[in-house]
Amino acid sequence: MASTRAAIRYAKAILEIANSKNATSEVSADMALIASTIQSNSELNSFIQNPLVRTENKKDVVSEVFASVNPVTQSIFQLLLENKRFGILDSIAVEYNKLFDIMNGVETAKVTTAVPMDAALEAKVLAKIATISSSKKITIENIVDPAIIGGFILRIGDKQYNASIADRLQVLKRELSN
Repeated sequence: MASTRAAIRYAKAILEIANSKNATSEVSADMALIASTIQSNSELNSFIQNPLVRTENKKDVVSEVFASVNPVTQSIFQLLLENKRFGILDSIAVEYNKLFDIMNGVETAKVTTAVPMDAALEAKVLAKIATISSSKKITIENIVDPAIIGGFILRIGDKQYNASIADRLQVLKRELSN
């Protein structure tokens, strides 16, 4: 996907600029704000994605909506204006935060459960994470999927640990059919 590659390139450039100005944390907070605002506001997202809206108008609106962000973050708006790439602003924000986490040694563990995690399940997941990952900083992202029936599926990077009831039933079904 070309827009994802472009978003990664823009995110890397912003990270380098922010790093040179010792503003990586502030820009990360700005990027999280930008991503969440665009993803949660369908009108703003439609406006940014609309090819009929002039790029200058997009820059004006985005600059006004995000007027309180760091100057390094604001500089991306001008760059997107010049390159007519405002449609990938939210992707750039997401990719920046991924790169920021990698730079700081933070890994995201995606935990899929049938119901929202409680403290007991979170403790089990953290114990399993300690055996799988060597990273000291882990953030947990809980994804609720009732189709797994119970248990959890843990993904860290390219590693996966499946302790779901649906997986156990599938294994049992294969064993009984042989």
